Amino acid sequence: MHDASLCGCPGSHSRRRFLRRAGLGIGSLGLLALLQEAGLVVAADGATSADDATSTDGATFASPLDARAPHFAARAKHVIHIFPEGGPSQVDTFDPKPALAKYHGRSVDDVLKNYTKDAGEAASGMGRLSGKLQRSAFQFAQHGRAGIEISELFPKLAAHADDLCVVRSMSTNTSVHEPAQLMMNTGAFAAVRPSLGAWSVYGLGSENRNLPGFVSLSPGGTTSSGDKQWTGAFLPAWCQGTAVPTRDPQVAKMIEHVRSGTTSLREQRRQLDLLNALHDDFAARHPGAALLEGRTAAFETAFRMQIEAAEAFDLNREPTHIRAAYGETEQGRQLLLARRLVERGVRFVQVYHNGWDTHDLNDERHRELAAACDGPLAALLTDLKQRDLLKETLVLWGGEFGRTPTSDNNDVAKKKGIGRDHNAGGFTVWMAGGGVKPGYVHGATDDFGALAVVDRLDVHDLHATILHLLGFDHTRLTYRYAGRDFRLTDVFGNVVRDILA
Repeated sequence: MHDASLCGCPGSHSRRRFLRRAGLGIGSLGLLALLQEAGLVVAADGATSADDATSTDGATFASPLDARAPHFAARAKHVIHIFPEGGPSQVDTFDPKPALAKYHGRSVDDVLKNYTKDAGEAASGMGRLSGKLQRSAFQFAQHGRAGIEISELFPKLAAHADDLCVVRSMSTNTSVHEPAQLMMNTGAFAAVRPSLGAWSVYGLGSENRNLPGFVSLSPGGTTSSGDKQWTGAFLPAWCQGTAVPTRDPQVAKMIEHVRSGTTSLREQRRQLDLLNALHDDFAARHPGAALLEGRTAAFETAFRMQIEAAEAFDLNREPTHIRAAYGETEQGRQLLLARRLVERGVRFVQVYHNGWDTHDLNDERHRELAAACDGPLAALLTDLKQRDLLKETLVLWGGEFGRTPTSDNNDVAKKKGIGRDHNAGGFTVWMAGGGVKPGYVHGATDDFGALAVVDRLDVHDLHATILHLLGFDHTRLTYRYAGRDFRLTDVFGNVVRDILA
């Protein structure tokens, strides 16, 4: 059962219940805080920020997004999840397999009898392993004091080998994009459940009232699976992610209409107070109707974003040498934005990198994709370290699954070159900072790179470990909905202590 005392979460103390007790006086407090932050008024005691604004009885005004203490001391305060959407090839990036060169061009079942039969549905279903074994076109070399083998595709990231915790034994239970993406982001593939980012905000709140606690950055503001990957589902509305399109780097395009050109802050506050009063009256007559509460919470966040969002998303405020390090590319801008957001207290930031579904021209596409993210990834790690943020920021790079060690045998006649199919049986993710063991490789796939065979992790184990780094016992961070207690890891998951620093 959810116990607000365990994680400091608001739990059953809903916004409308608070408003019912506090009345419309809360509106004037919100206005005072906002005007102080904007520099338009100074409190009698000289306070100039929202955190200094107090009610008439001296109690600090509380927000559901206020930062809260977790179950135990956290190693990470923020998460940046870089999501290479589509499924990168582990055998071409971070998991070298010399056997693929030895048996190149042969069927896996010719090399190992019944291999495909024994591989399981997630790895071999839909004919995924029916092609010929395909060697990697890329050379691997050892890097750093740890000697981690990394593909030539990532020369700049390889310089950070001693910061990386590479997990080569990930697995998941479906090789279809949308359910696998849902699984990696929400811990469930058959139903829409709250995402990892939403659970993180639910447990910890945020460190900045003027920005969303969870931001999702993608070129078009959405993904091939829609917005389910950053959903709050049945968690309180303030937990869900805020999608920001990044293709056009102009602030006015990324966060359109962040400021009103016709209505003052004071008038907007009055309008929101009226909306809250109308909603409070409706909620009293229709208990359990949460949709409108989510809408009013979104309006409140948008109102407060007028103070800080424009500054946070304006990359022109960064020095020229920092922008140059990240690169004037889509991925470079997104990762620089991610650093700016966590620096300002945003709890969870997702960064999407599209195009890794390489059924065709696998080698050519991986060259292009790696070239687009190698420099920005290295710049992000360097930047976080220089700002002393890496130790409290968990950086995770990983998509929904990997790719087969065989050539894609589907629709061969339509292909322009060799591709690789989806592989859920074994793939790689890497992490850095935030309490993970640096310069470490965990687990292994088989000789072909198709199946995790040593220290296998499933997605629930990964999620349990991330929540642990954020200071939570994943079995106790729960939310009661529809008569039962839900958690991110359902009834599964174990913290992988070997990867903890």
